Amino acid sequence: MSSGARSPEEVLQRRYRVLKIVALLMILFGSAEVVTSVSHNFFGIHIGGSRVATYAVMAIGCLYAAAGLLVLTRKRRPAVLALVLLGLVVGGRVAVAMTGLYPTGSVRQLAAIAVGTSIVVGFAIYIRLQWAVLR
Repeated sequence: MSSGARSPEEVLQRRYRVLKIVALLMILFGSAEVVTSVSHNFFGIHIGGSRVATYAVMAIGCLYAAAGLLVLTRKRRPAVLALVLLGLVVGGRVAVAMTGLYPTGSVRQLAAIAVGTSIVVGFAIYIRLQWAVLR
């Protein structure tokens, strides 16, 4: 065996490690959404100041973080639920933007919404691609 070859166990451990990092990022980003819902400002990106906007963005953040916690189990059934929650996060972000609770008056705001939603979709795709790693 060459020095660059990895055993199947090493590959599996690496996949687990990356999956854990993805789950922790989901929890972090979900928590950031919750903080943003309360402060109405995150690195210069604003959300509407109404109670509806606060609760909607807080719910989106909680769903996002919950999906990350489910992925940490490394089991398929919780991962299926995590994918459903991520779908709700995407739908919620689109709905909040369409209803005006996320102001869309500037390119910076639109870019932040698009990038944030793309990250959620990317996480969902990654989780589905790692299906073989899940028990």
